[in-house]
Amino acid sequence: MTQPAPRPNLAISAYRQLKRDIIRGVYAPGEKLLMSRLKARYDLGVGPVREALSQLVGEHLVTAVSQRGYRVAGMSEQELNDIYDARAHLEGLMLELAIARGGDEWEADILAKLHTLAKVVEVHNADEMLDVWDARHKAFHYAIVAGCQSPLLLRVRESLFDQAERYRHLWLCETVFSEAALEAKRREHAALVDAILARDSERACERMREHLMTPVPIIREALVARGIV
Repeated sequence: MTQPAPRPNLAISAYRQLKRDIIRGVYAPGEKLLMSRLKARYDLGVGPVREALSQLVGEHLVTAVSQRGYRVAGMSEQELNDIYDARAHLEGLMLELAIARGGDEWEADILAKLHTLAKVVEVHNADEMLDVWDARHKAFHYAIVAGCQSPLLLRVRESLFDQAERYRHLWLCETVFSEAALEAKRREHAALVDAILARDSERACERMREHLMTPVPIIREALVARGIV
């Protein structure tokens, strides 16, 4: 008898929980993902878990091993460099287009997101601090590139962002809890926005590429420290 398809809400729940755990290192790179363990941890059936695993294979966070189930995708310095280099070039292109196409509302949204990111917020624990800052940081950068007005480029960017998530998490852990590191980021953001508002495409794109590449040495050190590479 054919099994019924998993209910969408359960599959989405499994996907979100499993993705979060992979990004946060609950499962190590290369670790086998045992169905029995996943079912128990998330209190879900086989259907939703399999659907979640399939989605994460598409995002390159999980690999399917023929007849042997699933494993967490590996991480490497080569992949780190490739992903961040691709992101820096793509983001630079999108920013150039945004400066050419964006209007007053685009500028206003960037300033609003920058203000929200810079605000001191009350948080109750380390996880919440990480989540709040990361969400606001993502919103700030999305506001910048949204001015390119290209849904296709935005989808490509989202795919690269998914592939970078585990590496970004290592960087966040080294950054969010350091006031000195956060202050350095505030200065980078301010300089970037100044160039954008001046409609100085060359300077803004250069700032963007530099800004996006600064995490790479920090992530590389974290990978070594954790014995991942």
